[in-house]
Amino acid sequence: MPVLGGLDATRTIRSMNREDAKSIPIIAMSADAFSEDEKTAYSAGMNAQVTKPIIPKKLYQTCCDFLKAGN
Repeated sequence: MPVLGGLDATRTIRSMNREDAKSIPIIAMSADAFSEDEKTAYSAGMNAQVTKPIIPKKLYQTCCDFLKAGN
């Protein structure tokens, strides 16, 4: 991302003084598929990670999991 990377953007969102900042789902989409990269994403406040190349079924399922959890 040109101005703010995904990890920093997530940290910024999670630190906002908004009611939904702590609960809005944030899903990483990254080519970094190592377990350490996934741990870094979770520690920044992301809820899930989908790796590239994207497998549509996995992406859709991940999104649906969080949409269902929000109801």
